[in-house]
Amino acid sequence: MTIANDIKDIELATGGRYRIEWAGQEMPVLKQIRQRFAREKPLEGLRVSACLHVTTETANLMQTLQAGGADVVLTASNPLSTQDDVAASLVANDEIPVYAIKGEDNATYYQHIHAALDHKPHITMDDGADLVGTIHKDRREVLDEIVGGTEETTTGVIRLRAMAQDGALQFPVIAVNDSATKHLFDNRYGTGQSTIDGIIRATNILLAGRVVVVAGYGWCSRGIAMRAAGLGANVIVTEVNSLRALEAVMDGYRVMPMLEAATLGDIFVTATGDVSVIDRQHFAIMKDGAILCNSGHFNVEINLEALAEMSDGPATLVRPLVEEYRLGDRSIYVLGEGRLINLAAAEGHPASVMDMSFANQALGAEYLMRNVENLAAQVYTIPTDVDQEIARLKLQAMGVSIDALTEQQEAYLNQWQEGT
Repeated sequence: MTIANDIKDIELATGGRYRIEWAGQEMPVLKQIRQRFAREKPLEGLRVSACLHVTTETANLMQTLQAGGADVVLTASNPLSTQDDVAASLVANDEIPVYAIKGEDNATYYQHIHAALDHKPHITMDDGADLVGTIHKDRREVLDEIVGGTEETTTGVIRLRAMAQDGALQFPVIAVNDSATKHLFDNRYGTGQSTIDGIIRATNILLAGRVVVVAGYGWCSRGIAMRAAGLGANVIVTEVNSLRALEAVMDGYRVMPMLEAATLGDIFVTATGDVSVIDRQHFAIMKDGAILCNSGHFNVEINLEALAEMSDGPATLVRPLVEEYRLGDRSIYVLGEGRLINLAAAEGHPASVMDMSFANQALGAEYLMRNVENLAAQVYTIPTDVDQEIARLKLQAMGVSIDALTEQQEAYLNQWQEGT
């Protein structure tokens, strides 16, 4: 049987299978869900189009959905995040159509998006809302088949909430990112570790003693700041939200506007979900040798067009994924084309943290199927009891036990009469 695909090389499948299995050992929660799905088949007959980072962890999610009875197609959610051996293994060993090639150009990226939508999905599974956005702009004919969608990341949830507010969203979407077992762990610990991993792999620099400027102080930026400080960096945080800025100060970081930080930073990391966070006026005053990278979903946080206009000539690739821009007697270095550095230069989040995130994705699809009649075209969060169950399974897999409330304690928490 020939499985439709557009991947780099099917011969990479064996190595990809071994790496998928290795990651699976670190994903015990998803494994338990897969075993239940295989018995109960809650997704039987469901067509799923997924636009996610094509990594070993995502492969385990695809296998779980398939075990639940879903007919799955996968495309990449970022041109630089695909692991080509994983894509090959999914096609060769799991008979899952995959449309993803590491380094694909923008035109190919959107060709792959459309190929995934040709599957006529009942459920979309997004990381950045590109499937949902493309459906609403260019592929509205597939709306009749769609039950709902799930969204993995902060940037995508922001886009979806904007669509819902404008009355543009045509089907319900589960904001997986808003689950506590996703953003409190994946965003903070996953992004923190994998971003630092990507910076070090790309540059081989020592962080200790360097000034690291972290743009934003959401959960992803918290993790980046924490890990950079743990390696001895002097961390500066920039923010536009006064509460988050205050929290960063209380956490021990210097907080200042980007225009002030621009003269001080050795390494700049953006993770805000917004556009032109580092811009022309910042490039103009940065020190020689400044290194810029991004951990937000889209490559718009660093204004690369402005940097190119200010440069003496085309950027020079001085190391894999490290481009040098010359501005007179100064050099500014950009990592991974301004795309997600943790996936462009490293392997993304560790499997053990994606275990919870993708448990949310799998259970989100199941929740949609069970509750579709009661859901409007809005953005929803997975119920708290599902979140708690994922946390319970993770603790169990880690060999960690916790207390349970006694009947007396339960009664005390549910009364108002007894006081001081």
